[in-house]
Amino acid sequence: MNWVILIVAGLFEVGFASCLGKVRETSGSEMYLWFTGFIVSMTISMVLLMKATQTLPIGTAYAVWTGIGAVGTVLVGIFVFKDPVSFWRIFFITTLILSIAGLKMVSSH
Repeated sequence: MNWVILIVAGLFEVGFASCLGKVRETSGSEMYLWFTGFIVSMTISMVLLMKATQTLPIGTAYAVWTGIGAVGTVLVGIFVFKDPVSFWRIFFITTLILSIAGLKMVSSH
């Protein structure tokens, strides 16, 4: 169950990074709405990460959490913010995904 919590925490990390990107693009009241989404997503992500690390090894949990956030944020950047796509970006995202899966497979919990 804590692996599910950790995955959800990672998805909320993607959420807070994406909201931060929208804060940069907007102004006025819309900017404050995105900033509120950033604060809420960050808080939920941290609380869930804290919950997951109560039973999962901290090093593995943190690496998986940041990996999910990094991969998800790059994908949101590509599909939402129109960031550039190249062979090397896809190659390194793929190796990051494989590393995350490997950490989960070798974890004792």
